[in-house]
Amino acid sequence: MDSENKTTSQGSSIGSLLSTLTKEMTSLVRNEAELAKTEMSEKTHQAMGGIAEIAIAGAVLLGGFLTLLAAIVFLLNEVLPPDTTPWLSALIVGGVVTVIGIVMLKAGQKKLQARNLMPNRTMHSLQSDKATAKEHQHNVKEELK
Repeated sequence: MDSENKTTSQGSSIGSLLSTLTKEMTSLVRNEAELAKTEMSEKTHQAMGGIAEIAIAGAVLLGGFLTLLAAIVFLLNEVLPPDTTPWLSALIVGGVVTVIGIVMLKAGQKKLQARNLMPNRTMHSLQSDKATAKEHQHNVKEELK
């Protein structure tokens, strides 16, 4: 009778241990998920702060760039013959900047074309894997004959 009680007691203590282990593992996973969620939230706020700083810096840079363009207009007005009207300098600078912008825009659009964004190496690797799988399937069929 003692051995039966021992076995039952051991069985229940093992069951109890397994139950406790399951509960603790579940709790651990939940806590880890909550920690990851909290950390990602913090990192998101940090990234948003960085993005805001970059946007403000971009606005300041734009102001500086426009001021430099105005200075170039005034400089060009000084270089052109005295009887030239001032708006011609602005037209020349604006035209040059517009052409540069169009060239940059076209280059960016070309990089965003679908064929340039396709994962060519991965597609080639998948095609190679497909061919290997077909070859393996064919070899297995031949061995079964």
